[in-house]
Amino acid sequence: MTTFGFILSVFTFLLHVASVFNYPNGKVMQSCGGMIPAHGHSPQSGAAHRISVSQMTFRPGDQIEVTLSGPPFKGFLLEARDAENLSGPPVGSFSLSDNHISQLLTCEDIQGSAVSHTSSSKKTKVNVYWNAPSSAPNHVQFLATVVEKYKIYWVKIPSPVISQPNALPFTTPEATIASLPTISPVSHLTKSFNASDCGKKKFCIRSPFNCDPEKEHACMFLSFTREDQSVLVEMSGPSKGYLSFAFSHDRWMGDDDAYICINEDQMVHVQPSHLAGRSHPVMDSKAVLEGVSWRLADGIMQCSFRRNITLPGVKNRFDLNTSYYIFLAAGAANDGRIYRHSQQPLITYEQYDVTGPPKDAGGSRSTLILKAHGALMFVAWMTTVSIGVLTARFFRPVWSKAFFLGEAVWFQVHRMLMVTTSVLTGIAFIMPFIYRGGWSKHAGYHPYLGCVVMTIAVLQPLLAAFRPPLHDPRRKIFNWTHWSMGTAARIIAVAAMFLGMDLPGLNLPDPQKTYTMIGFVAWHIGTEIVLEIHAYRLSRKVEILDDDRIQILQSFSAAEAEGHAFKKAVLVIYVCGNVTFLIIFLSAINHL
Repeated sequence: MTTFGFILSVFTFLLHVASVFNYPNGKVMQSCGGMIPAHGHSPQSGAAHRISVSQMTFRPGDQIEVTLSGPPFKGFLLEARDAENLSGPPVGSFSLSDNHISQLLTCEDIQGSAVSHTSSSKKTKVNVYWNAPSSAPNHVQFLATVVEKYKIYWVKIPSPVISQPNALPFTTPEATIASLPTISPVSHLTKSFNASDCGKKKFCIRSPFNCDPEKEHACMFLSFTREDQSVLVEMSGPSKGYLSFAFSHDRWMGDDDAYICINEDQMVHVQPSHLAGRSHPVMDSKAVLEGVSWRLADGIMQCSFRRNITLPGVKNRFDLNTSYYIFLAAGAANDGRIYRHSQQPLITYEQYDVTGPPKDAGGSRSTLILKAHGALMFVAWMTTVSIGVLTARFFRPVWSKAFFLGEAVWFQVHRMLMVTTSVLTGIAFIMPFIYRGGWSKHAGYHPYLGCVVMTIAVLQPLLAAFRPPLHDPRRKIFNWTHWSMGTAARIIAVAAMFLGMDLPGLNLPDPQKTYTMIGFVAWHIGTEIVLEIHAYRLSRKVEILDDDRIQILQSFSAAEAEGHAFKKAVLVIYVCGNVTFLIIFLSAINHL
């Protein structure tokens, strides 16, 4: 079950990466204006690709064939612009010649005003048709952005200019050189960061809490030191891909100010970015960063930079003298492209102002409400329900005497444990909905199995309340139905817990979580096997081997007493083992 859940999670994740991180499906409407991919790398110069047109003149209503060709490429974006205002909106619309490799996009609210790829398969030639509008300018030029791979792309490759017949000859506008922002030089760190000033001069976030990056390789470390009107940021952690942190107004990913240190070809690039929803970060200008430096050693990545506390007029950058939740994450990167973080980000318990008094802040990779959900479900389906099942199955003759309200002790114990299971399940069931504010689309099969378990947990006590009398012919049907539904609920609950433990929201430690669950299941099955074997041997021991009734009764009484003592001993050992697994599981949750 764990393997199945893992494969399913990986498959879902790969689909997510394919559709969001790389845009191989060509849905790149957000790049229509500047035609620049949000890859965080500089475009190449001197493109080998070219755009050709079927004719050099056109009239409104004409259809002109446009061909983009060159060395193999994966993605493209093609638009028509007014040749005298290339930064203006798209002109006209396109028609496709092959909708398997190209698709129409709506840019600037003009349907079909751009063309892009449909997949990341390599292509060397794309043919489309441009439809000249009635309001077409005198001169039109086609522009194409071509992506060879994630960090290698060309922006706004121009075509020959096409003109209307009566238009004045086109003259190339005088080129103006835009002043580019000055980017701070990058240097190498000569020594590791340390935590000696945390809470004194530095605002620090560490995982594990109180770790020191200078002494512990597994230490995830983030510090902020105020320096007049700027803040020095230091980030360190074990990663061969990337480290990142973000300022957020809430505990959810989206609309955040993020900073990423990416390991690319044994060099670290520090990249400001912003997060728009649960999607790949959009890379922004590096000009806001100063004093960038980095270090790679023994699998540890470290990077630092300075940033002004306020950046008036700079979009997507938050003022640092305000309180935010702070996220700290790490993940894989390849060829400059980052992937989803390998585990749930560390999130501070509360909002902090990093320019305020120095603090040593804590955080967690799992929220308290999800910890409570996991703990209650484990208590319900690994403890109370298991003891209740053993009580009903093997302890009827042991605790057969009537006690409270004339009911046998075994039945009252069984009923109490099963009602407790249903109550705990109901409480735990609503917690993820409170946390998410609704249904989670990112939890795989776990919530669906949880709904089935919750339904059976409600039906079982209702069914038991209307059970037929002991000697009623329908009692056998009830017994089988009650047993079947209970067994199904236990199996599904175990499957749901295996899948739930792999979800990033709970973030249980590997492989401890898997060993704990496997150990408990084996412990319970082993206990049932021991009790079944004992029951079989006891039934054979009390067989009538003699016609002397007194001897038979004496033999039976002795065997029965011996059997009861054995069952009680097994139950005590089982409960002790059960509590041990429960403590292991709860301690794992508590240390997140």
